Amino acid sequence: MNGTVKNGGSSFGVAQIILFISIAILVIVVAFPVLLIFFNAVWVEDHFEFANALKVLWEEEEIFQALINSLIIAGGTTVGSTIVGTFFAWLVTRTDLPYKSFMKSMFLVPFMLPSFIGALAWKMLLSPNAGFINRFFIENFGFDGPIFNIYTYYGISAVEVMYLFPFVFIQVCGALERMDPTLEESARISGAGLFTITRKITIPLVLPSILSGALLIMLYSMAHFGTVAVLGIENGIYNIPTLIYERIHQSGGSFASIRTGTILATVLVISAALIIWAQRKILGSGHYQIIGGKSFRPMELKLRGLRWPLLIFCFLYIGFTIILPTVVIFLVGGLSTYGLPFTPENLSLDNYKFILFEYQVTKDAIFNSVWLGFVAAIITMFAGVMISYVIVKMKVRGKGILEFLGMLPFSVPGSVIALGVILAWSGQFGINLYNTVWIILVAYIARYMAFSLKANSAALEQVHDSLVEAARSCGATMWQSLRDIVIPLVRPGMFAAFFLIFLPALRELTVSIMLYAPTTRTIGVAIYTLNEDGETVISAALAGIALILIVVGQTIINKMTKKAGE
Repeated sequence: MNGTVKNGGSSFGVAQIILFISIAILVIVVAFPVLLIFFNAVWVEDHFEFANALKVLWEEEEIFQALINSLIIAGGTTVGSTIVGTFFAWLVTRTDLPYKSFMKSMFLVPFMLPSFIGALAWKMLLSPNAGFINRFFIENFGFDGPIFNIYTYYGISAVEVMYLFPFVFIQVCGALERMDPTLEESARISGAGLFTITRKITIPLVLPSILSGALLIMLYSMAHFGTVAVLGIENGIYNIPTLIYERIHQSGGSFASIRTGTILATVLVISAALIIWAQRKILGSGHYQIIGGKSFRPMELKLRGLRWPLLIFCFLYIGFTIILPTVVIFLVGGLSTYGLPFTPENLSLDNYKFILFEYQVTKDAIFNSVWLGFVAAIITMFAGVMISYVIVKMKVRGKGILEFLGMLPFSVPGSVIALGVILAWSGQFGINLYNTVWIILVAYIARYMAFSLKANSAALEQVHDSLVEAARSCGATMWQSLRDIVIPLVRPGMFAAFFLIFLPALRELTVSIMLYAPTTRTIGVAIYTLNEDGETVISAALAGIALILIVVGQTIINKMTKKAGE
């Protein structure tokens, strides 16, 4: 069913209505706030002033330093994540490493864990004065001072690497699993060793996938708020998102701070656009063709004596980067006072009970996150189905606009979305949602619309047009065809879209931190603000509850996905 003129033209009218509603949703929720950012960045005293925006960037020392910091952190994170992700992808796909399937699933765990909670854990472990690891070395090995300092560029980048390397890992795994092994086999027959084959043949062939994942990491790191906020601000290290937050909140949302924020946000958008352009150029170049036209099984390289040492290294990495910080979060959440040793008499569930049943701030935060995540997921799920239907199934003019607008939030940093909704819905245009839960909801819908479009478009692609055409030929209206045929068939995609939005919304921080009011804190905001206020054990306990919610939700998704696949 393609939405062209049928049955007296009624189909054409419905198609145009759906197209109009879809464009209206994306323009109001997505495009309008983003355009306001560009407008406010260059509009000064009733005229455009590009030079003034450049002057702010180059002449204000704090802003210029934030730009440099963003590049330093993003650069270090990208290099580190690329090395780690490529190495582990090679291990689990092209070698005879034991327990490869288990190791592959473990390397994907950081994808579902909030990096700012990880940063909070590493702050507890490696802060110079109170970090548990530093205190252990000082008390047991006679060191005069701390041997690690997490409040540095290296510390921030290292923590981000732990949570962002799966971007490269997934891309490279996919490329290596599909790669024709003929060249590697020829090199091996010619006498080349394992590392020579890997260095001169395997890595160059999957280079586009490596670069693509690296660019995604750079995009994410440039726009990342949580890790830098937890580990950088205390030592005066600001990147662009944290400086936008500080300027707006310290000034109470003054015009000057808003305009500075829009200039910084414009830099983020331009950076994101350049990164995405570079990624598409790399993926579309076609210089490296690694998939042949026949089926094959990739060659498995023998590690020989390195099999078990490398397996032990993988377990140590997982234990150090995933298990250790997670355990620390739960243990600190069980202490009555931060700094006490982890002994049975000092540990209890009192903080968890306090958070869930007594402390109004955390009770409200949990309720707000669940409510916002649920409502945003429901609205975005149904809107995504409608918009995806226009994009995938209808042949009407203007649907290309939908594709662009729908994917725009995917490439726009969260802090930009937040700043855009502040400009759009704070009373300037007759609607004032500022300091209410509704402004966060609007931002979530804009932020996660691309997730819904991807999931629903993939589901709709599998519904053959002949099914709807058969219903129409039997006299069914378009709405009846949608209700009785299309919606039931794409329901798995709708459920996937729901959870793809609900779970990230539960742990979201970058958007919420810019928009929250005292009564509209989310879980992420509450964890961050409680930690900043010195309520470390309460913050850790709430982080532990958030991790439980995330793991349970992810388990449900995995089971539903597996069931749908069967």
